[in-house]
Amino acid sequence: MRCVIARFPFELTRNGVLESMKGVKPEPVVGDSVIIGRRHYPAKQVGQVITHQDRRDFSAGEVLRAMAQLGFTCRTVSQAAPAKNVDPLQRASAMLGAPLSV
Repeated sequence: MRCVIARFPFELTRNGVLESMKGVKPEPVVGDSVIIGRRHYPAKQVGQVITHQDRRDFSAGEVLRAMAQLGFTCRTVSQAAPAKNVDPLQRASAMLGAPLSV
């Protein structure tokens, strides 16, 4: 499938993306992400790997649009699960098996 990322056309396939991302360790996801296989990758990391371009040359939206067209699950920042604001004592109690009281 022809996808335009950073004003350059790319012929991308689902299998080609899977093969490119094989063996790539996912970075911590802070913003938009793409689920490839069972791993969550930051959109910019995926774009860099598949296009061989600098991350500053394209937007996460361009990568998300291309990956969605190929059938990958994409998540934006607004869809990410909100982090619960838990103090360290509550987190330690929860790790020890005590019920979390908020």
